[in-house]
This record gives sequence, C-alpha cells and structure tokens, in this order.
Amino acid sequence: MQAVSPTATGVAFLARPGRPAVVARTLAELAGPTRGVVELPVRLMWNAERTFDLNDPDQLLWMYENVLRETTRAEDLRVLINGRTLRRVWRLLNLPRGVRQAWESRHRGLRAA
Repeated sequence: MQAVSPTATGVAFLARPGRPAVVARTLAELAGPTRGVVELPVRLMWNAERTFDLNDPDQLLWMYENVLRETTRAEDLRVLINGRTLRRVWRLLNLPRGVRQAWESRHRGLRAA
C-alpha cells in the first residue's frame, strides 16, 4: 500500500510540526481488525498501556486517534485501521487539524460521515 505523498498534492498537511500526515489511497484497503484486543507498537504509543479493546467504543476511538496522528508508515494504516469503522467513527475522532484536513482532502466522503 502506498500513502498519499504530501508533495504529490502540493500541500503538506501536518500531523504535528515537521511530520506530514499519512493518508491511505483508499478506505477499502484499510483492513484492520474490528473487534478484539490490539497492542500498538511503541512507535505509535509510548505509554506502557498500549493495549486497546476494540469492543469498547472509547478505546477504539483512542487507538484510532493515536494511529492516525502518530504513524509515519502506510502499512500501519492498512493493518490497524478498518475503513468501514473509520467512516463510522470519523466525526467522533479528536484529531489534529492537519490530520483531519489531509484525510478529508483525499477522502471527501469523510466530510459528510
């Protein structure tokens, strides 16, 4: 899977200063789990508590927020985020402006989700 390059669009949306947001080319390729327990790698979550129960709506949101904000790898999106679930919870996610703009710029359907 390739992520959308900020330079390809001419606009770099930042997840934080100096870090471009990583966006999947399609939501369909996001094949992450929809239930069960997921442990994030340290590169995405530095806290000792890196395990999330996706059956708990609050934990699911917290995991998605961390992955979307912290990832620098398109592969993380593909294996940790589920496209249908992302569409369902999009409006509930607390994301940096740059991350939200990057995703909504590429996936216009998220704006209306």
